[in-house]
Amino acid sequence: MKFSDISKPSSDLLGNDYCSNVTLKAKGLSAGPVSVSIETERSAAGTLSSKIGGKFAYAGLNFDKLEAHADGSNVLETSLVPCPGCKMTFKAKKGADLGLEYTAGKMTTTGSLDVLNMSKFSTSACIGVSPAINLGGDLSYNLSGDKAGLSSYNVG
Repeated sequence: MKFSDISKPSSDLLGNDYCSNVTLKAKGLSAGPVSVSIETERSAAGTLSSKIGGKFAYAGLNFDKLEAHADGSNVLETSLVPCPGCKMTFKAKKGADLGLEYTAGKMTTTGSLDVLNMSKFSTSACIGVSPAINLGGDLSYNLSGDKAGLSSYNVG
């Protein structure tokens, strides 16, 4: 569990929009080792917008999300486990982030670097001090521009 995930269930319950969008989803279509999903959504104006996605693994490299949207945008999320407890990630949508997650026992640490603009580094750590108590913190550091330096931090 990451420090930022502690309040996730209550945030999802309070923050999710429960509305009446018309959406068609087809998941789990299998084309050999590739899993394919298709989603089409109808807007209030009646236009249809679709996206197609997939996921697969090859030689230890996981392509967790590959998406092509109707507006021409794409999403790529990959992960690699170089050793037990360590996971490297790459996520690209509007930006590109290179991440590292390390778990050992009751401790989890994460790090993320914006590799597209080289503008931000973020890290977090969480340790379970007892079955019901987690202690953690996170910080963000701006690497470039007028606001270079420590931009935010939390401990809890």
